Amino acid sequence: MTTSSVSKGCFVFKPSSKKKKTTSLKASDYFHDGKADSQNSESRFETCQSLWQRMKAETERVQEDLNTNILDSLLEFARKSTASFQSKTDDWASRMRASEIPTAALVLGVNVPDHAMTFQSLSALLQESVTPYVVCLQSKECSALKQVLQKVLVQLMGHSVSVEDDEEDQPGPRPTGIPSRKMLCSMATLCGWYTAVTQKSASPSPGKKRLSSSKGCGQRPPVVVIFKDLESFTPRVLQEFIVISSQYIQQLPLIFIFGIATSPITIHGMLPHSVSSLLCIQLFQSLSCTQHLATVIDKLVLTTTFPFKLSGKVLQVLISIFLYHDFSVRNFIKGLQLSLLDHFYSQPLSVLCCDKQEARSRAKELSHEDCENIRQLPSFMRYVEKQEPEIQVQLLTSDQRVKDVTQSLLKELHAYHKNYYPVLRCLHALTSSLPKYPLGKQIRELHGICLEKNVWETEEYESAFQLLRMLAKDELVAALRTCTEILKCAKKLGDAVEKLEEFIERFELLDRCSAVVETGQEGEEELPPQKGLQKKTDLFQLQKSLLERESRRTKKLSKFELLRLAVLDCIDSIVKKHLLPPESQPLHEVFYYSSAGTLRRHLNAAPRTAIQTALNNPYCYLQSEALKSEGGAISNAAPDICIVYKLHLECGRLINLYDWLEAYATVVAAAEGKDPDSAAAAQLDDVKHARFIRAVSELEFLGFIKPTKQKTDHVARLTWGGC
Repeated sequence: MTTSSVSKGCFVFKPSSKKKKTTSLKASDYFHDGKADSQNSESRFETCQSLWQRMKAETERVQEDLNTNILDSLLEFARKSTASFQSKTDDWASRMRASEIPTAALVLGVNVPDHAMTFQSLSALLQESVTPYVVCLQSKECSALKQVLQKVLVQLMGHSVSVEDDEEDQPGPRPTGIPSRKMLCSMATLCGWYTAVTQKSASPSPGKKRLSSSKGCGQRPPVVVIFKDLESFTPRVLQEFIVISSQYIQQLPLIFIFGIATSPITIHGMLPHSVSSLLCIQLFQSLSCTQHLATVIDKLVLTTTFPFKLSGKVLQVLISIFLYHDFSVRNFIKGLQLSLLDHFYSQPLSVLCCDKQEARSRAKELSHEDCENIRQLPSFMRYVEKQEPEIQVQLLTSDQRVKDVTQSLLKELHAYHKNYYPVLRCLHALTSSLPKYPLGKQIRELHGICLEKNVWETEEYESAFQLLRMLAKDELVAALRTCTEILKCAKKLGDAVEKLEEFIERFELLDRCSAVVETGQEGEEELPPQKGLQKKTDLFQLQKSLLERESRRTKKLSKFELLRLAVLDCIDSIVKKHLLPPESQPLHEVFYYSSAGTLRRHLNAAPRTAIQTALNNPYCYLQSEALKSEGGAISNAAPDICIVYKLHLECGRLINLYDWLEAYATVVAAAEGKDPDSAAAAQLDDVKHARFIRAVSELEFLGFIKPTKQKTDHVARLTWGGC
């Protein structure tokens, strides 16, 4: 808005009363891949959110159940330590224990990303049932003793503290009245505060109950200090803190909890005997991360509770990241969440990925675009090809026919999952104890095989059944009982359960039956050992004689062996009927996420490749048409660091900075529309010089070049080969 006036003045422009309507976008408005309409994307977003909330709740419940034993043990340890602090016994053993700091060595494993959740639950439980005074320390915040004391005091007292004075400056305890201003960072200050707080809680006002007594903490609740990552603490800092704390153990009841990722022997490696003797250490071992992962997969993946499924390659990517990178169950769940999000984002038909009744009702309301998407699914195309010509025409032309068929196919797919998982567990129960585990020791390995191919066509399956044909009767009957209990959870597998129970009864009948199948008249046909063997028998004659005796035997199978073959044939038929790969089922794309490459690209970051791609081809990330260039050419519109990077690729081991600067100035001059051969382009101004220095500094920071002492005006190149 402009105005004109013959004189200077101040002009006020009032805003118009009409307010501009601003359209606010919801999260569901972004939840489409440019293919689906807004209504479908909103429905998919809501379904994705609802499904993830259910999976998240199940995950939290599983983690709570798995941590129950170790957390209960730690709480019992804290209660016993509290009782020993408050006991009045005066025997020698009690006095010795009273001079030591109770310490729990909690071995959590190398899955460090999962430790935060465990310590969070432990801290909450301690504050709820043992003591309100819980401190959590991390090594990155405690590089010196003063910082350790400061963190302890701040978390307990809630005041700002001063770290200017050392522990020696305050030999005696502070007065009980602690002012709210900055206080000295010392253990004596903490003791004075603790004495004041406990004395105040010991004499409550009439009609009020003490908070500590309501929690069962007693009059002197302990102060629990949790060292989350013990291995990362500086040993000297840890030793000094323990020595100082032991001097105040009579006035301040302390309990230490060491979070250990590797081995308990770490404590003795960090602490000398003079320091470790001040601790009364008790070892606690948490559940291994592999067992934790097996439980999570069993509850989230190998179940019909959640309709969302992972393909074999996607599951292999997540498990590989877990086994070869971090052993983190938390990161595995994050990968599962990313898979769920990308599936509902990129697959328009994922609106049908819900419970059976809801999926059938949504299938009735499919739009024409949805029906076309169904017709384009590879699994649906294979289904159409198997139908009669008249039905094929209806499926390709009539939307109503597609809706009806979709409802029946979704129903069959849900029934397929209800039968698949019990049979999978049944086969795993039979083969998980075999030598060398031909089908895998964990059920996830067997599940991965079944997702990719027909499991009965693999060599591993054949070798597993060869071993099953040699099982003893007791082992086989026990395995059959386990399979029967597993298959009883599936209503449509009643016939299989009846067959297995019949086989179990027949095996039990063999024990009560004394009749055995005659194996032939071996005794009559066998040569007597005196006649069959010569007096002087060499090795060749002995081998020949034994082979003749073996060939004369007419060995027959016993009843048990015949029955064992029959029951294995029955199990084989069940496997071939119900363990078909998901790709054989029509509309499996609705439930199964198969973009393993997308998932690997997001979770397995390659920073070096990404940096080289960005510097070589900035258009890949910036998506600006001005940055498009042919292979090897240098775009004059590219960022300075990209220009400098491409110019440095043309140099050898040592780069002359002045030549590099001149080449850079030539490219920039072309970007400004100047003739590179003119005198104006050859002149370097301060701005171009500064831009070049900044770009070179950025390359040095990224590790592409470094200064060299060979020549002052040169830099050394560190990388070779482009992206």
